[in-house]
Amino acid sequence: MKNTNSLSQSHKILFLNTLAFTVCFACWTLNGVLVTFLVDNGIFHWSVVQVGWLLGIPILTGSIMRLPIGILTDKFGGKYVFSLLLLLCSVPLFLLPLADSFFMFALLSFFFGMVGTSFAVGIGYTSIWYPKEWQGRALGIFGMGNAGAAITTFLAPSLLNHFSVTDPQNGWKILPVIYAVSLLVIGVAFLIFAKNKKIENQTKTVSQMLQSLKSARVWRFGAYYFLVFGCFVAYSQWLLPNFMNVYQTSLVMGGLFATMFSLPSGVIRAFGGYLSDKFGARKVMYWVLSSSVILSALLMVPKMEIITAGPGILAAKKGVVKEISSNTVKVGDKEYPVLQKSSIVNENTIFPTSSSWQNVVVAQNQNVAKKELIAKGITVIKFDANMWVFLVLVILIGISWGIGKAAVYKHIPEYFPTEVGVVGGMVGMIGGLGGFFGPIIFGYLLTATGIWSSSWIFILVFSSICLIWMHYTITKIMNEKQPVLSKVIDRQ
Repeated sequence: MKNTNSLSQSHKILFLNTLAFTVCFACWTLNGVLVTFLVDNGIFHWSVVQVGWLLGIPILTGSIMRLPIGILTDKFGGKYVFSLLLLLCSVPLFLLPLADSFFMFALLSFFFGMVGTSFAVGIGYTSIWYPKEWQGRALGIFGMGNAGAAITTFLAPSLLNHFSVTDPQNGWKILPVIYAVSLLVIGVAFLIFAKNKKIENQTKTVSQMLQSLKSARVWRFGAYYFLVFGCFVAYSQWLLPNFMNVYQTSLVMGGLFATMFSLPSGVIRAFGGYLSDKFGARKVMYWVLSSSVILSALLMVPKMEIITAGPGILAAKKGVVKEISSNTVKVGDKEYPVLQKSSIVNENTIFPTSSSWQNVVVAQNQNVAKKELIAKGITVIKFDANMWVFLVLVILIGISWGIGKAAVYKHIPEYFPTEVGVVGGMVGMIGGLGGFFGPIIFGYLLTATGIWSSSWIFILVFSSICLIWMHYTITKIMNEKQPVLSKVIDRQ
């Protein structure tokens, strides 16, 4: 009965954690919709650079503050840290409707961006309630709160349009208040219903707790999370302009396609936790990183058209050009058939297509030597990068990363059972920075190459680095600990 009651209490905490994280993640991504709406409707006249900062500030704040918040969670327990975070972050959202300048909007965005640190709190607070064999599933279920971003993407635009019908200039101000009330209600619920729990006999100083960050393993996990979480957040923003520019989709359809990438990736995280518990996080990460390499290699092939030299016509013997028609060239007494350009255009084919034709390069009555070129060959290779194939590949890599997010965090309570908050905060911070720097990196690559798919080249290279790094580590362990390998290998 004691175990049943204990598990029931754990499930209640998990439910509260997941609910709070979902609301926090929805608030964390609010500026992506709100700022775009305010600029598009002429309510604020911010430059492109200012818009970029307003989109990035909450993500940056929520990333760099994960480490100190994780330390506080280990020190004081998740109930009080989470409750305080929710209540304090509601204040700048309540004040956001009063912002009348870029500086005020940026300052308030900085403070409510702290909700992004909720992940570090929830990881430490959730893991301590569950035994080792349950932690992968529990952390995976908690991580499903990523779906809060999809909630904002779906609901916020419609709510903004609805609120602006009667008051186009000020109707938007209701939305941040709704988000603030949500944080306030969840914060109060946490204080009332949650039970505090922290690592037993936690007497380490902050300096001692930070010693774990010297481990190369922490930075390896951080690199994995930069890929599976940071790049996931980056593409949640990057895919919309990608679809609109490459495939000329509408804003609504492009947004729907971007949501089809982000929503399954968030929901599948619980399944990733189950797989990590059942097969081991190391095996799951091998699958995730390998699939990321393969899928990004397919996605990096751009929509393109290559024009190159094709098979031409050479004179079999010398002579004078007597006749030139649309289909033939007559030199002396010999006629040469000329291949014409096809008028049939294949659109949206899955595989590359090629077509060839010939252009006559000689003139009437011209003397032609043997082996002289009569008609130049032209070949066009066209690859449409079929939109539906592209979408399926994007969804698959999103699902792969969603599974990987759970697998990364399965490692942490096993290796660092007394520093879950600290290490989880550090790994989360590195991943969050990926969400901030990802679009910047993608933008520079697009500017340098002029190719939208250049971002996938970065993913291919980074995925390969992570896979090689992990395999090198596993191989090293196999060489050093062969006698006890079977006991430790699944933890890597």
